[in-house]
Amino acid sequence: MKLSILDQAPISTNMTSSQALKNSIKLAELGDTLGYTRFWLAEHHGMDGLSSSAPEVTLGAIGMVTENIRLGSGATLLPYYKPYKIAEIFNTLATLYGGRIDIGIGRAPGGGNEASEALSDNYLSHVFKMPDLISDLQGYISQDIRAPRAMPVPEDPPELWMLGTSAKSAAAARDNKLNYCFGQFMSENSTEDVLANYRANDFSGKMIMTINVFCHEDNIKAESLAYSYAVNQVLRSTGRNFKGVPSIEDTDNLALTEEESQAVQNILAKLITGTPEIAGKKIKRLGDTYKIDEFMIVTITHDFEDKVNSYRLLAEYLLK
Repeated sequence: MKLSILDQAPISTNMTSSQALKNSIKLAELGDTLGYTRFWLAEHHGMDGLSSSAPEVTLGAIGMVTENIRLGSGATLLPYYKPYKIAEIFNTLATLYGGRIDIGIGRAPGGGNEASEALSDNYLSHVFKMPDLISDLQGYISQDIRAPRAMPVPEDPPELWMLGTSAKSAAAARDNKLNYCFGQFMSENSTEDVLANYRANDFSGKMIMTINVFCHEDNIKAESLAYSYAVNQVLRSTGRNFKGVPSIEDTDNLALTEEESQAVQNILAKLITGTPEIAGKKIKRLGDTYKIDEFMIVTITHDFEDKVNSYRLLAEYLLK
């Protein structure tokens, strides 16, 4: 089994954006040491509590302090950008850190309407052009499009992935012969249906499943970390969110409406929590059920030490 990391450079309450980005660099270093396969940074815009608006910049810094772990975007939101410029950026990273650069392609807005308007004159019109955008990016990366060439040209080009949460994105990845990363942790769709769409017609591209995991030596502490995360996610959608990732103490005694409480339970039902043995066995079971051999882990906690500990425990149990 392979394990990878998806990070969003979260900003906890009483933390600066500078600390959050430096924590992402530290986490990538740890992942490199522990044997994680990839470290991907998400792209979000104008969102309180998340500092990864330009993952390609932070990846440049991460590449300087890592040796083996693959580095990538999860995802580069292609409707905002010209494929040629994306090819130049990631070709540069691949030239600097040869053989370990990924481009994860996504089409979600990654923020609110104001951010989308600031980034693009007409975001939705570009979404409809996604097939052409993907084709052009593939052409620039593979050098099939010769003029203009996306310089520099690395010896080992970036590896392209499609990210998504639905059968539609899975089919798009399959039809474009792209590897696929399924965001199970944020999908409302049937995992079985999504993966079946990707594997239709005997297509056999690489596949990753992204999941939320909270691991701790103490099972009760793992559940507390997960509960705090779930409450924060729900409050973000209702508009009474914290200014950053809250602590366990911030969320433990918070009064929730009946609707909010149900939403928290719905999120908790999708999380993987527990001791290394409990969480590890759940992940192995998922892998066996859906024939997945690489999982990308998302863990967001108030205390960076809890986050580091969770990734370390998982690696010690599953990568030994």
